[in-house]
Amino acid sequence: MTQRGSERILIPARRGKALRVTAGTLVRVINTHGTQVVDTWALNDQDAHEWLSMEHTRASLRKLNPGRGDVLLTNHRQPIVSIEEDTTPGVHDSLIAACDRYRYQLLGVSAYHDNCSDNFAAALREVGVLPVAIPCPLNLFMNIPADSSGRVEFRAPVSQAGQYVGLRAHMDAVLVFCACPQDLLPVNGEHMAPTEVHLSIE
Repeated sequence: MTQRGSERILIPARRGKALRVTAGTLVRVINTHGTQVVDTWALNDQDAHEWLSMEHTRASLRKLNPGRGDVLLTNHRQPIVSIEEDTTPGVHDSLIAACDRYRYQLLGVSAYHDNCSDNFAAALREVGVLPVAIPCPLNLFMNIPADSSGRVEFRAPVSQAGQYVGLRAHMDAVLVFCACPQDLLPVNGEHMAPTEVHLSIE
């Protein structure tokens, strides 16, 4: 059951969480320690084949990364969430795919490594949804600057402890969040140690 009010919901480091929310719900994604990337997805609660799409959103917004006041679209080009609040400097990412076991293999990891793709699927199964695909997430707090040549870099977040992003649901949806387990690149801070984050729901 979705928790509401002033209580905060913990997402442990390296883990994911799925929530069912109704249209109009505001979910604040709180970067508790300031340096944690949160992979973020949203699916139509009535049809898991319709999901928050970074590709369709970029085409609508005509910019790489959404910010406060922007409405984010599904792969059916329907509004699903909007960024109603953002107390961070506004640096997020819409380009990079969720990490997966293959990504860590390419980075030289031979054993199993926690990853956002598996966490996404596991979180959905916990709320009774069978994942049909792993869409590209909105990577809240992720700092992936692009230079004039189009090359990108993986840098530490610029958010501070306690800063948050508030997402307003435009339809009944399943929202999925993952405290990214990446610890081989500095995307979760120069210390490269994933941390917990929190959610609050109104």
